[in-house]
Amino acid sequence: MRRTVAILLFDDVEVLDFAGPFEVFAVTDELADHTLFRVVTVAPEKRPLRARNGLSVNPDHDFAGCPPPDLLIVPGGFGTRVLLKNQAVIDWIQSINATAEIVASVCTGSLVLGRAGLLDGLRATTHHECFALLREHAPRATVATDERFVDTGRIVTGGGISAGIDLSLHLVARLHGAATAEKTARHMEYFPSVKIF
Repeated sequence: MRRTVAILLFDDVEVLDFAGPFEVFAVTDELADHTLFRVVTVAPEKRPLRARNGLSVNPDHDFAGCPPPDLLIVPGGFGTRVLLKNQAVIDWIQSINATAEIVASVCTGSLVLGRAGLLDGLRATTHHECFALLREHAPRATVATDERFVDTGRIVTGGGISAGIDLSLHLVARLHGAATAEKTARHMEYFPSVKIF
């Protein structure tokens, strides 16, 4: 089964937060003859966006046109502070959570999951400078301050920025085995310093 991975984009998204997972899932799919993952990007509106430090990105879909994701990745960046006040984004994430196999966050994307109520009663993590913010936006979650990512089953949260690569490789291993994740990591010449698969 080829799973659809949707990566949320927004103004001031942290570049590696979305580009790292995009690379992991897309490379995994390429190495498997395009049989494992279809990676798409989605935003509230289909228009050019300015990622952190000025990179221009163009989402594939708006919310209405996005194919139903099996995996949703919510990256972080300073732009998450605006998303926290955007009820349409929160509502969309909640609706996707009702049907998706996995909802994951990278960095301060966890604040948005917390605001949507997805972290209630769970352990979660975020960028090391934002633990207090995560406690504020997910008061019913237990904040893990010493883990690269936290996998609670349907909800997976990652630490800051480059942790999204580790989180994504972990999900590849979880869904398709460690050998598949290792093959992707070798192709990317990425050699993690912690055990992720």
